[in-house]
Amino acid sequence: MCSGSASLPVPVFCRWEDITGHRIVERFGMSEIGMALSTQLKGPREAGTVGVPLPDVEVKIRKISDESSNEAIDLVVGDYSQVKVLTGGDTSGELLVRGPNVFKEYWNKEKATKEAFTEDGWFLTGDTTCFENGAFKILGRTSVDIIKSGGYKISALEVESCLLRHPDIVECTVLGLPDDVWGERVTAIIVFKKGKEVSDAELKTWCKQYIPPYTVPSIIKHVNAIPRNVLGKVNKKEMRAQLASDKK
Repeated sequence: MCSGSASLPVPVFCRWEDITGHRIVERFGMSEIGMALSTQLKGPREAGTVGVPLPDVEVKIRKISDESSNEAIDLVVGDYSQVKVLTGGDTSGELLVRGPNVFKEYWNKEKATKEAFTEDGWFLTGDTTCFENGAFKILGRTSVDIIKSGGYKISALEVESCLLRHPDIVECTVLGLPDDVWGERVTAIIVFKKGKEVSDAELKTWCKQYIPPYTVPSIIKHVNAIPRNVLGKVNKKEMRAQLASDKK
């Protein structure tokens, strides 16, 4: 069994293993690049990771070191044969991909194509990634899944995985809402099991057992269902805009 299209929450990965005795093969890809990263069919498959580059695919993690000049440094580089960590400490940054699997251009969109590539031909995925314990981990879309709150960069996907461990939560999504003091506030939209309800205070206390206090949602909204598109994905940009508008 393979998982793709959107990040697989760790609790779902673990539940699948409990039911079937098998670990799901997780992959990362996009329309522009096909499949680029994958855990191994015959090898270790850790929950929450998307493995290593597929054959003929080059990847690297890049971080902007100086936003005023847009100067960047490479933190991790690799291919199917090996992956090298170039710096100590945090390895999180934007994932870049190069290889024969990468598309040539956006049809009749010269400006968009130019913005999507570096000068030396690397495709900018727009996904924040890190490399830990020999595998890549997708932290989320930089534009919507990385929440900047109080000087911290918080992965919405990691907060979602925490919430989905709660026995009374059916589904959830996490995003950042604009805030004059914090920059953004971690906001959770939650669907509880029928007949179940947990107070915000109780849920926040529960979350602190598993994730750092600064990542715990400060805003919690209870809903009956979370709207998704035909691919089953949540449009966080639209949801954030709507919630921000309702807040005014």
